[in-house]
Amino acid sequence: MTTWTAPSPVRDDEPFTGPERPMLQGWLDWHRQTLLTKCEGLTAAQLKTASTEPSNLTLLGLVRHMTEVERIWFRVRAAGETLPDDLYNSKDNIDGDFDDVADADAETNLAAFVAELPLADKAVADLPLEHEFTTSRGNTLSLRWVYIHMIEEYARHNGHADLIRERIDGATGD
Repeated sequence: MTTWTAPSPVRDDEPFTGPERPMLQGWLDWHRQTLLTKCEGLTAAQLKTASTEPSNLTLLGLVRHMTEVERIWFRVRAAGETLPDDLYNSKDNIDGDFDDVADADAETNLAAFVAELPLADKAVADLPLEHEFTTSRGNTLSLRWVYIHMIEEYARHNGHADLIRERIDGATGD
């Protein structure tokens, strides 16, 4: 029996020049693929390995978290789609994406992340960067803000992913 491992993603270089929208999309895509690169070749058990006590931060938790973040920011908030906000979180556990990985199906969760990315892109493809929406907290934000926020969110979590991956098998990289 072959043990499942996270597949190898294709990571294109980030753009170096060009119009704003393709630059934002290119950097977002690069960071999305970087997270998958940090998971590449690991088993489900390794993806569930916490960074270090007392933290419960795992690569699988980061993938689950970013699946929800993509869905919420692009599809629900910016595009106004009516979807359940939370895939892994609940009122009883607002951090279920990070907390509830012990019994999670890593292969299914990685597939859900990969499937969410084109859905998020499609949801906002026809919206201008100036498109505005109001959050439940009353903040008016633009789609441009969402792109910048998502790039920042991935950059921060990819730093976490780097350290977790190094703990698991010593692999480092960009």
